[in-house]
Amino acid sequence: MPSDLATKTCVPCRGGVPPLEGDELTGLRERLGGGWRVVEEHHLEKEFRFDDFRSALGFTNRVGELAEEQGHHPDIHLSWGRVRIEIWTHKIDGLTESDFVLAAKVDEL
Repeated sequence: MPSDLATKTCVPCRGGVPPLEGDELTGLRERLGGGWRVVEEHHLEKEFRFDDFRSALGFTNRVGELAEEQGHHPDIHLSWGRVRIEIWTHKIDGLTESDFVLAAKVDEL
């Protein structure tokens, strides 16, 4: 079942706000699909597996298009049959709701 977060739009962070912590992160994480990890309350991470390099590359390109549409850009690590996505808000060096929104949208790809 798709996450309700995927229906939202990423909101640009202008800085000056504290990153989410503790229960706020747990609540948002529970609204995501499986496989996403909150790492050290700093970023989201998930690895996607594919049958070959071409499929992984195609997914990477779709994530890139989504990132441009949303104005929110993850770190994407591509290797043979695998893509690892890391998401956080660079301006505050931590997590905001928009990071979870982007993660939910990535899951819909």
